[in-house]
Amino acid sequence: MTDITASDLTLEEKASLTSGRDFWTTKGVERVGVPSVMLTDGPHGLRKQTGGSDHLGLADSVPATCFPPAVGLAASWDAALAERVGAALGVESAIEDVAVLLGPGINIKRSPLCGRNFEYMSEDPIVSGVMGAGLVRGIQSQGVGSSLKHFAANNQEHDRMRASSDIDPRPLREIYLRGFQRVVEDAQPWTVMCSYNRINGVYASEDPWLLTQVLRGEWGFEGLVVSDWGAVNDRVVGLPAGLDLEMPASGGRTDAQLVAAVQDGTLDEAALDVAANRVLDLVRKSQERPAAAGPLDVDAHHALAREAAGRGIVLLRNEPVEGAESGILPLKRDAKLAVIGEFARTPRYQGAGSSLINPTRLENALDEIRAYAQAEVAFAPGFTLDASADASALRAEAVAAASAADVAVVFAGLPASEESEGFDREHMDLPAAQLELIDAVVRANPRTVVVLSNGGVVALPFAGTVPAIVEAWLLGQAGGGATADVLFGAVNPSGKLTETIPVRLEDNPSFGNFPGEFGHVRYGEGLLVGYRWYDAKGLEVTFPFGHGLSYTTFAYGDATASVDAAGDVLVTIPVTNTGAVAGREIVQVYTAPVSSVVQRAPRELKAFAPVSLEPGETVAVELTVRREDLAYWDIRVDGWIVEGGTYVVDVAASSRDIRSSVSVEIAGDPVDVPLSFESSVADLFQHPVAGPIVQQAMAEMFGGVDMGSGDEGMMKMMASFPIGRMVSFPGAPINREQLEQLIATANAG
Repeated sequence: MTDITASDLTLEEKASLTSGRDFWTTKGVERVGVPSVMLTDGPHGLRKQTGGSDHLGLADSVPATCFPPAVGLAASWDAALAERVGAALGVESAIEDVAVLLGPGINIKRSPLCGRNFEYMSEDPIVSGVMGAGLVRGIQSQGVGSSLKHFAANNQEHDRMRASSDIDPRPLREIYLRGFQRVVEDAQPWTVMCSYNRINGVYASEDPWLLTQVLRGEWGFEGLVVSDWGAVNDRVVGLPAGLDLEMPASGGRTDAQLVAAVQDGTLDEAALDVAANRVLDLVRKSQERPAAAGPLDVDAHHALAREAAGRGIVLLRNEPVEGAESGILPLKRDAKLAVIGEFARTPRYQGAGSSLINPTRLENALDEIRAYAQAEVAFAPGFTLDASADASALRAEAVAAASAADVAVVFAGLPASEESEGFDREHMDLPAAQLELIDAVVRANPRTVVVLSNGGVVALPFAGTVPAIVEAWLLGQAGGGATADVLFGAVNPSGKLTETIPVRLEDNPSFGNFPGEFGHVRYGEGLLVGYRWYDAKGLEVTFPFGHGLSYTTFAYGDATASVDAAGDVLVTIPVTNTGAVAGREIVQVYTAPVSSVVQRAPRELKAFAPVSLEPGETVAVELTVRREDLAYWDIRVDGWIVEGGTYVVDVAASSRDIRSSVSVEIAGDPVDVPLSFESSVADLFQHPVAGPIVQQAMAEMFGGVDMGSGDEGMMKMMASFPIGRMVSFPGAPINREQLEQLIATANAG
């Protein structure tokens, strides 16, 4: 089918290509040899159904490696690791003859309550974009397409198929679209999946501004736009807007609508040709992949899943107890342990919904801890996942076990019933029975470690009393072994938080504007999402964005920064492992202009890099801040603008742990704002052509006052005065016709 184009097809055949044959496959055109291809759920594993599709597409699926969901993988801050995981996902998809794996998801974690946060990367678009691009490159390296999702501003599950995300232009561009832009420009996913929701009142599936002007025109996207399953509101409107493929099948109903629209002149057939050709191109690319050699190397992929899970674990706290010089972790293999909590025996390793993977094997932490330990490991469930048993009796059993142990390790977290695709969480607290259990265990044995299993961040009221806290997220099928690896020090933790852990939900910037009402969600926090908000407001947090400890320590030297010919900022900093064991550090670069004409966060992440260091080793870490990432979206000209001037470059271990700062001068972009009758006096004063003329006129109008350098109070009063109203004042030195001529001359020059 290499030479087949839309011109070789009938009108009905072209329309048929642009919707699914069933739940997971596209339609073929047998007459000209166009095959059907399969799209299958991801994003952290292959979910290919084995039987007939149910209405939600959640039937049994083939066994596949369940890698860490995005919440865990992103915490590695390692794009190369993400690419390796992506390549493994591509191999498994190719073996099963899947053309497109639906993922990654990179929507911003606007609120801790979003039920699908386990499937997303970060509250920051640079982290989301860099890690997402790594996954896409890996998947597509195996001749399998990825589907970047959910485009765009899909930041909650409540009313997700109808609600309008009402966002101002700057946060929309700088926060919610920037990660998508990075992935598209860096990795060119074969497909982009449009989201269910509306954006500023327009359904994503029928928004020409989003799907054509921005995605294709500005970013240069070359692939196909597919709907989320059931996201099409009006197919005849959506197709010319840029939506190429509707999924799943509509039973031919919307195909007939397209044919009828072309026949009655409502729809230009050329638009249908464009969409059909994009589907043909997707099919062609999938057919160019060589036949995959099986069977799957289950052991190798499980080992990669364990490595990735270990990299994503974040050591939040590790304090010494009872006069010890070092933290309670790593555990000693000969220590007498009490493992407490049902999650240790029954792991929560992935989120519920369309990404539910049927794992090739499954480790639990209890068995893996016992494999490491050389002494007794007692176990007490402490609680049940469905709260069906006597909580007091379970707690008493756990306290007895903790009292008899050298160290108690409590596994706590969120039951699957509390976070899933399809609904949002109602609060960010752990179940009350678990909080009571932790308090009781700590009282019985101060040498306590808490290990968390959760897809979204949770409040940690015990953060000041429990000496060691391990954020183990949802880590996929090998998470139990990876957790044991970290607890015993076989793996030195290096994960960092990609989202802030606030003290309480009320401190979150979206509080009061989440999940909205009557079909509208106002993104009232604007640009100040996540750490940007907490830093700008000076709010206390439990653990900041970018935080994560190690079993070793790292010293940072003095950073240097320079600007290259392309305008990128090149940052170099020496980092030394000053501890006794090898470790990995995530070096983070934040920037902020010293002064700005627009609102800015105190600092924003712009680059990061992992570095592995042996004890005593020093490495000069080099990072690049792209010039375009310094830009803000200027609503006056609808474009990206880099402000000129001095920028502070902070090299840090977290957003609140700045290790070295350096200043650099950045050349600015010219901003050509057209003048109009609504322009202010200040706008005119700053204009190179109109400025001198207007200053002279204003001086004459106000009795010889030099408006350019004179009375400061007068300048402040007049700065925002619209010039179109100035000519209506009695005795104005310039009339309307003269002002029109002045504006025309200025805009032409």
